[in-house]
Amino acid sequence: MVRILPQGRLVHGMQLPVQSLSTLYAEPWEAGASPQDLAEVARAADRLGFFYIGCCDHIAIPRRLAAAMGTTWYDPVATLAYLAGITERVRLLSHVAVVGLRHPLTTAKQYATLDHLSGGRLILGVGAGHVQEEFAALGAEFDRRGPVLDEVVDALKAALGPEEYPVFSGERFAFSDLGQGPRPAQTPRPPIWVGGSSPAAVRRAAVRGDGWLPQGDPRDRLPRQIARLRELREQSGPAERIEIGAITEPLYVGEPGWETGRRTLAGKPDRLAESLRDYAAMGVDQIQVRFRSRSREELIEQMEAFASDVAPHLND
Repeated sequence: MVRILPQGRLVHGMQLPVQSLSTLYAEPWEAGASPQDLAEVARAADRLGFFYIGCCDHIAIPRRLAAAMGTTWYDPVATLAYLAGITERVRLLSHVAVVGLRHPLTTAKQYATLDHLSGGRLILGVGAGHVQEEFAALGAEFDRRGPVLDEVVDALKAALGPEEYPVFSGERFAFSDLGQGPRPAQTPRPPIWVGGSSPAAVRRAAVRGDGWLPQGDPRDRLPRQIARLRELREQSGPAERIEIGAITEPLYVGEPGWETGRRTLAGKPDRLAESLRDYAAMGVDQIQVRFRSRSREELIEQMEAFASDVAPHLND
């Protein structure tokens, strides 16, 4: 078990704009944005004390899903490695890497290198994936992606651990007497946070994860999910408490003066902080925030307003 969050305090991170252009959350300005825009947002998150920045993972999107998902999905290892070089403190989260699409030694090599180069800032978020054509094109097992992910997580714990010559033997993957360097900077290994909100994903997080990354659970559903997660955790045996995340509603600090959507939490900073403290009361350790914006400049202004006027009151 690997813990990285400060106990008893609610921290905040964010998924980066530009790197994923899904219509579910991307703002219109992102379609014409550049790598420089991405870099400036990452620098702002680093400067403003965000705990992590996140990057998604898809290799290829079929035509039937392209209208909703888009086809722009930056590679998380390349993207986070680039951003590691221009930031100093902010953690680097894959949210989430579909690790069942790759051999665990390949994944371990990539993310161990990222952790090494960044000075130990990796959070490896993993998930089962949901795009059947993507699995088929890569020769991966879509119908068995859950059990495959279970085994890959176990293999990654071995491969990212302190041993230069890790040992693992499973149903699909096995390795020994194969050295990999560089080793991760974090010891005993980087944290592995498991993403997903299905019963199988919650069980996987409880049994195998250092943390849980729910995917789209509304606020009123989280207490039940957290209770189930803790029940499964207790039954499975790990003594350490799992680190629990949540994705908040879209936010706008202040009065927007434009239509931000009915789900957006907007208004005075104290009102937003009060609302977000409810997550801590549920047992959440870290919240992933997303700000409505019409430009890179407005997004960074929102991040600055949140960091100065909301974040200091998340733990009042």
